[in-house]
Amino acid sequence: MSASGGTRAIVAALGANLAIAASKFVAFAFSGSSSMLAEGVHSLADSGNQALLLLGGKKAEREATPQHPFGYGRERYIYAFLVSIVLFSVGGMFAIYEGYEKIKHPHEIDHWYWPVGVLVFAIIAESFSFRTAIKESNPVRGDLSWKEFVRRAKAPELPVVLLEDLGALVGLILALGGVGLALLTGDGVWDGIGTVCIGVLLVLIALVLAAETKSLLLGESAGTEEVKKIEAAAVDGEAVTGIIHMRTLHLGPEELLVAAKISVRHDSSAADVATAIDAAEARIREAVPIARVIYLEPDIYSEAEAAKGPDREATPGGPAPHAAGH
Repeated sequence: MSASGGTRAIVAALGANLAIAASKFVAFAFSGSSSMLAEGVHSLADSGNQALLLLGGKKAEREATPQHPFGYGRERYIYAFLVSIVLFSVGGMFAIYEGYEKIKHPHEIDHWYWPVGVLVFAIIAESFSFRTAIKESNPVRGDLSWKEFVRRAKAPELPVVLLEDLGALVGLILALGGVGLALLTGDGVWDGIGTVCIGVLLVLIALVLAAETKSLLLGESAGTEEVKKIEAAAVDGEAVTGIIHMRTLHLGPEELLVAAKISVRHDSSAADVATAIDAAEARIREAVPIARVIYLEPDIYSEAEAAKGPDREATPGGPAPHAAGH
């Protein structure tokens, strides 16, 4: 994902949500609609979320330090995870509580034209923001479906904005339905039911975002296509005859760590091996530009050792070695 594309989508969503939040709170003040209050808090929470994404992107640009030698790229994942927490608590749970109170103590909606007018305006504004997010995502998404894009994207900003905007649009339709039914029936319970539905929707979206950003925080490998490119670039068939094993890890959305044990010829000199490693690193960086941190360990390929299978004790995340005496 290009950083500029993600930033444009975030800024468009931020502007739309600030304007919508203000209009919803005005509508709530005049009409007393709980759907309007829930939607106002939702839009305010979304505005804070976009500010968090912008802050995370800014912090991720800091240079590496001795204490953090691989840089701060994962700051973007941390702030995206915070967004899911805010959306769950401030957006979803508040809406469910407000809807429950409205169902328990319903009252008619006053000045119906305020909430209806604001909802129509909000749908138009959110549609503009959603369209911008889709436009910025399409070049990055490629042939992936939208579901696959959200699941596989290494940069969190566009999936977060897409899901937030989708949730906002569906929530506005639910709010319009709740307000409309309350006006038609004269029963304010429908307004509360619409508010609860909005809250449940936001909670579900927050859980999806939390699951995806948790995976990024734990550390995801490069995509299948990138791994194939790295493997093809590393082996030249002459000095480097193969890859014994390899690990990749995203240090950030646009920075990849590659660690591999490569097979070299048994009669190569130390100088030849060093030259081969330098050339392999250059080929990998050319094939996959985000592969910025590369560690290649030379070894002699052994069929007997390969037949033993992977050594889980030597693999990160493998079982811990048994303590002495056990």
